[in-house]
Amino acid sequence: MLPKTEKEKKASHKFNCEALELLNASEAPYLVGGGYALRLYTGIQRDTKDLDIFCKAGDCPRIMKVFSDNGYETELTDARWLAKAKKGDHFIDMIFNNPSGLSPVDENWFKNSVKGELFDFKVRYIAAEELIWCKIYVQNRERYDGSDINHTLLRYGKKLDWKRLWLHLEQHWQLLLAQLLNFQFVYPSERDIIPRWLFDELLMRAKEQFDAPTSLEKICRGPLIDQTQYEPDSTEWHYKVVTMKSI
Repeated sequence: MLPKTEKEKKASHKFNCEALELLNASEAPYLVGGGYALRLYTGIQRDTKDLDIFCKAGDCPRIMKVFSDNGYETELTDARWLAKAKKGDHFIDMIFNNPSGLSPVDENWFKNSVKGELFDFKVRYIAAEELIWCKIYVQNRERYDGSDINHTLLRYGKKLDWKRLWLHLEQHWQLLLAQLLNFQFVYPSERDIIPRWLFDELLMRAKEQFDAPTSLEKICRGPLIDQTQYEPDSTEWHYKVVTMKSI
């Protein structure tokens, strides 16, 4: 993405301030995520035309109405996880799950959220643990969030609630192990950021899985991390493809 011009920066700032003012005035519960949350935990700043907010699925229609009543074009982009509010070239993503349906926003997100400011507005950010939980399932051909996770671990790993992250990802522990090995490859001098108890547990599971029987069905869980690239698995190679609908 090309750097913004000063005119674009002013337009983006105005859009974000207006959106946050509407959200706060409505008292609709929401959390800030995306690039602004990443900046909070890593210091990385990105030019972006969108504002990512997270909300519970039941609160999304109310938030959409707030924007619709104030001249925004709104859409339920994907009933599984995403709605949008648009004005000009800028938009707000209202996220209440992830595309695979594995990270639903609930009260615990708000309980563990972090107080902060954004454009001089009081806001709450999604916690780093939930940020990682969402991003670990983004492994598309077009977009891969592994580097964002690595940077979050590097800059914030010593403050993470690793037990809570483990509770989120124990079901898909292989993804966490793969990410932590990736982190160790990228930052070989920073391996101690990862708790030894967690790494030992993951390696034990990786070893033990070879002593367990394999699945009787040919399973492909690829669509849980990439919703577009695993069509041949079901249409040509006769795998039972695991999606949100089949969980």
